[in-house]
Amino acid sequence: MSDLDGRIALVTGSATGLGRSIAVKLAERGADVIINYSRSAAEAEEAADLCRAAGSQVEVVKANVADPAGCKSLAEAAQRRGRLDILVNNAGITRHARDHSDLDALSKDDFMDIYEVNVVGPYLMMQATKALLVGAHKTTGRSSAVLNTSSIAGIKGLGSSVAYAASKGALNTMTVSLARALAPAIRVNAICPGFIGTRWFKDTMDEEAFESRLRKVEAATPLGVASGPDDIADTALFFLSDASRHVTGELLLVDAGLHLGT
Repeated sequence: MSDLDGRIALVTGSATGLGRSIAVKLAERGADVIINYSRSAAEAEEAADLCRAAGSQVEVVKANVADPAGCKSLAEAAQRRGRLDILVNNAGITRHARDHSDLDALSKDDFMDIYEVNVVGPYLMMQATKALLVGAHKTTGRSSAVLNTSSIAGIKGLGSSVAYAASKGALNTMTVSLARALAPAIRVNAICPGFIGTRWFKDTMDEEAFESRLRKVEAATPLGVASGPDDIADTALFFLSDASRHVTGELLLVDAGLHLGT
């Protein structure tokens, strides 16, 4: 498919994991892509090479989305392309404190760090790119697409920590608020994945523990699968393409049915 030919897409946190998968799938559909990273320079270049192999014109930008200057530098990269059609607010962090009853496991700084990236970051990105997204709408007559990467944690209060779940809940509310406020020029939606088999989990456990986690996830999901980044990215592309041109303000669980229980 080449239905996104000529569109400019910016994906934050796209050096690895879900962000990388979304960026590559955008490239495969014809979009030119701006890759963003904050620490993983080598991985960002790998992601860029994958996008180039798909025929995309790519720019790689190091920036921290919690910093207004970083968001401005990303917006400037889009400005050099003339407009921005697609923004994916994917960058996110957590602190692992899975016992939510342990109220000493997280500090105020933990909360602030997580909120700065997971909530304030997407707001700053939309603030920095709003004019470009509106401009693309005026040029094409098509609503620009913003997709926020949220989590089942923001709906069910589950996940790596109370602070992470709370930040994703806030991101969900902001998604709905901005979808209402920025229409019709900009559509704003969010996906809420459950488990994704990326280094987000792998980095916190050894290989044996990770494989055990996969089996537990498979047993806990009605569909009997543990999702990988490509599985979630396929759903993301729905929200970023014209297939969802009449959809805004939606929060979609993409969790193989985990929220249903077994």
